[in-house]
Amino acid sequence: MSHTDSEKKSLGIALLTVSDTRSSENDTSGDYLATQLQTDGHRLVDRQLVPDDKYFIRATLANWVITREVQVVLITGGTGFASRDVTPEAVGPLLDTEIPGFGELFRQVSHGEIGSSTIQSRCLAGFSNNTLVFCLPGSPGACRTAWESILGQQLDSTHKPCNFATQV
Repeated sequence: MSHTDSEKKSLGIALLTVSDTRSSENDTSGDYLATQLQTDGHRLVDRQLVPDDKYFIRATLANWVITREVQVVLITGGTGFASRDVTPEAVGPLLDTEIPGFGELFRQVSHGEIGSSTIQSRCLAGFSNNTLVFCLPGSPGACRTAWESILGQQLDSTHKPCNFATQV
């Protein structure tokens, strides 16, 4: 489906929650992101929850980035410094190109909300097989900050002067 500059492009988005403690019944961060992306006109192509294990994370991500319907992967959880937080280590090797500005901007915006504690977020983003991948902290507040301050705009093909939606 083609779109013009004034028509918003609907992206296929896969959502992964990384957690040893959450389940589908209490995944509030995943629920928030699923609701927001659909409210903004995108399609939730798949949603999964895996434990904090780099091989489960990598396997899920690797499967999604070769799936034609998935243009964006959102991963929430596992970006801190606890011994089980391995999302950056799992995802990093699968990225063809990193987007360093994403983590920098997230921490800048987050600083206004949680102060210096934002330094403990190792959120990151990049492209893997021409699929956008965003790794977010697992807290609902952090997911809300990322969506409202960055992702909602950057995944909107009508956002000017530029956006990531036109890159996938």
